[in-house]
Amino acid sequence: MQTKAILSQADVIQVLDAAQQEADSNGWAVTVAVTDDGGHLLALRRLDGAAPFSADVATHKARSAALGRKETQVFEEMINGGRTAFVTAPLQGLLSGGVPITLDGYVIGAIGISGVKPDQDVQVAKAGVAAITG
Repeated sequence: MQTKAILSQADVIQVLDAAQQEADSNGWAVTVAVTDDGGHLLALRRLDGAAPFSADVATHKARSAALGRKETQVFEEMINGGRTAFVTAPLQGLLSGGVPITLDGYVIGAIGISGVKPDQDVQVAKAGVAAITG
């Protein structure tokens, strides 16, 4: 039987805090969502000033990154590059800002950010991931 790493509550808090620190240091009002490897929501933090709808978008981005096992920017680029049929895939939040959290080559969760420009969402997401993966 195989075993797998999972995100602990302490890990999730580290990810949230690091993402918030990155957003705060840039003056960005975002929502941060963290999921497990199956895309199930573990935590959601909507920063002051973040639009209410950003909570849903961030959650969908995290879920899609977890289930798709890649950054959601890849899906967005695929669609923008002409593979428009991909919009019918059973995923939502196929926009930049969802990043899987990997350990030893395995996805153990994901983070989704919504609220600012796409590259800024990605920047905040990657800061969150770096807090526990180095």
